[in-house]
Amino acid sequence: MLTAYSTILVFVLVALAFACVSLIAAYLLRPRVNDSLKRTTYECGIETVGTTEIKTNIRFYLYALLFVLFDVEALFVYPWAVGARRLGGVALLEMLIFLAILFVGLIFAWRKGALTWE
Repeated sequence: MLTAYSTILVFVLVALAFACVSLIAAYLLRPRVNDSLKRTTYECGIETVGTTEIKTNIRFYLYALLFVLFDVEALFVYPWAVGARRLGGVALLEMLIFLAILFVGLIFAWRKGALTWE
């Protein structure tokens, strides 16, 4: 039993050593250029005008979350559909409950205006 854990311990130690050696080597071998131009924001060779910080609208975040939600839903529905006959009626009921919860979430997002683009 101890040999199985010692193998895992050796594996973890080798992984940590590899990570540390890689980071130290990258730090020691990197070029050191102390230039103020290096720290500026690059915009296609044109000098920046004003601040380079922009405020991203929250609707982009909401659209991304809704996309991920319904994309993950498709990942759950597809394997279920492949084996639906073998799974039986209980699995059908569970999938209907799952889809109902997602539908309620879609209606909620729709009513809150998360799907309207201004």
